[in-house]
Formats: sequence, C-alpha cells, structure tokens
Amino acid sequence: MGGIDVANGVAGAVIGMLFAVLFQQPLQDAWFRLRGRSGRALRTLRRRDESSPAWRTFSLGPLQTSALIVEGDGETPIPAETVFVHVLDEEVRLPEDMAPWRDEVAADCERLRAEGRTPVWNGPRYAVESFDISRTALDETPEVHLRLRPTDYYTFLAAQQLDRRLPDGTTPRSRHLDPGEPLRAPAFLQCSFAVNVAVVTADDMLVVSRRSDRVRMAPGVWNSSVNEGLSRHIDSSGRSAPDLHAVCRRGMREELSLEPHEYTVDLLAFVLDVERRHWSAHYYARLKELKSTDLQERMSRGVADRWEHQTIDYVPFRPAPVVRYMMREDRVHRWAPLAPALFHLALVHAYSRTLVERVEAQVLRRL
Repeated sequence: MGGIDVANGVAGAVIGMLFAVLFQQPLQDAWFRLRGRSGRALRTLRRRDESSPAWRTFSLGPLQTSALIVEGDGETPIPAETVFVHVLDEEVRLPEDMAPWRDEVAADCERLRAEGRTPVWNGPRYAVESFDISRTALDETPEVHLRLRPTDYYTFLAAQQLDRRLPDGTTPRSRHLDPGEPLRAPAFLQCSFAVNVAVVTADDMLVVSRRSDRVRMAPGVWNSSVNEGLSRHIDSSGRSAPDLHAVCRRGMREELSLEPHEYTVDLLAFVLDVERRHWSAHYYARLKELKSTDLQERMSRGVADRWEHQTIDYVPFRPAPVVRYMMREDRVHRWAPLAPALFHLALVHAYSRTLVERVEAQVLRRL
C-alpha cells in the first residue's frame, strides 16, 4: 500500500507539473490581457465623461495668462491683404447705468488739471464690434474681418471697471459676458485694440520692455517690445479704416525710434485678453542690421514715447533662454497678459513649433 501511495504521489506531482507547464502560463497571460483591456476600457470610459472648453487661454507651466489666441499659430504669418478692417459710423454708448462712471473719469481728470497735475488725455479710440474669421477657397488662408466703432479713452476707462457693482447688484462682467462664449461681448466693453510686437535685433537679442509706473493701465509689468493702441486721430486719414501694419510701424518708430526700412515684419496672430477684453494683433519684427548695442545708442539720442517704458531688457533669442527668462521668479507673475503668448509665437515662427515645445517641456521639468 505504501508503494502505491508513493507512486500516486509521484504521478500527481508529474501531472501537476505538466498542468502548470501546459496551462498555467497561458491562463496567466490571458488573465493579464483581460485585466489590461479592462483597465484601458475603464480609463476610456472615464475620459469620455470628461470635458474641457474648446477655447483655452495661453499657459506655460506656472505661467498662467488670460490671453486667448483667436487666430494664428506663429508658424505661418497672416497676409496683410487678407485682413479687412471696417469702421462703422455710430459711436459706442455706455448703458444708462454705466454712463455716470464715465462722468466720474472726466471729473477726476478736471480735478488733476486744476491741481496742476497731469490729467489723462481723452484720446479718440476704436471699440471692437466684432471679429470674424473665414478661409479662402483655394488654399484656406485665413481671412480676417474686424469691425470697429468710434469711442474714446474716458469710455474705455469707465468700461474697464468690469467687476464694479451696478445698482441692481450685478456687474458688467456678470451681466454682459459669458465665460463659455469668450468671443461674444458688446462693443462698449471692448474699447481697446492694439498691436504688440516682438522685436529681435540683428545679433539675435529679444527686446523686452517694462511698462512705466506712470501709465494708467498695468503700470510696472513686463511687456512686449512695442505696444501701440489704435488711434482714430492718427491711424485713420479722413474716413478710411486704420491699417494694422501702419500702426505697427508707428509703434516701432515712436517707442524704439526704428524706421520701416530697418526691419521686416510679420503678422503672427490675433489675441484677446478675455479678462480685460483687450484685443491685439501680434507681430514679429526682425532688425536687418541694427544690433542690440546699436539700438541702445539710437534710443539714447531720443525716443518719442520714452515715458511709456521704465526698463528694457535684451534676452538671447533662443527657445531655452527666452523660456527661462519668462519663468524667472521675478518675472513669472509680473507679465502683461498678452506678452508671453507673443514671445512663444515669435519663437515658433523662428524655430518651429516642434522644437519650441520640446524645449519648453525640458525647461519646465527643471523648474
């Protein structure tokens, strides 16, 4: 009987080993495949339940902005001949319950003048009625239609009080703006359209400006090389609509003393600051011969709008130095909302999106 038990035990062990060899590993592999597929299916189901807005403002790691890139990717410039600007006749009017805010601005300026101090100049401006994009039939080049209305700087300052309480307890932001529809807003809340230019010198230095503490809007923040608002008085001859490239050239001349023959310029994008409702045409300008030292010497001999800039930095125009500069501890939270997107698009234009995004990821990992 003992011999039989031993034989049975040996036979059982052999059969068990054969079973393990023949069936256990395939069963185990099948189990892992099933578990993997189940995990992927669950993750897919969870992803299907998630949603995000189609329009997202520009961000880069800890650098969060309210700049929404509406049209343009940096790589392909927008041709000047496909940008159509239309000026409507009727001037922008504030709603009845916001009109007293403009009167307050005017009264404050009169008080400053009476005290011998510098009042705000009520310059004639444009408000954005609408911004529309289409594509040409053959090559799908973007075609931009920008519709403007006349307004002035006092109206702009009154409308900038987006979070001030109205008599019924609402605010202009809560009453007139829908976060889910960032491109829709009444013209009286969009009394600002400017050009912002990233200027690169002949020796590959990016010009970065810091706004003066004397300016009324966003004093002391770091900004684009050139920032110039549209002016009805200067940029429109007679009843003609303003030319955005001409506004760009005016800004280059007034803020950096540069003439059109000294640089090339490309229109990269149209961008909206959704928090403040400021529109911008983003440009890239490359100096042909002037180096950074030449530009500094030129500016030392006189600049028309010197008071707008408090400091000017020169940053090597390569992806890694520019991104590290934007992420500096004393810069990352001190940018004008539209500037970081401008510098990113300028880098993409010069170096390609693939390279720039790879370098940005590397810099962010090292922070």
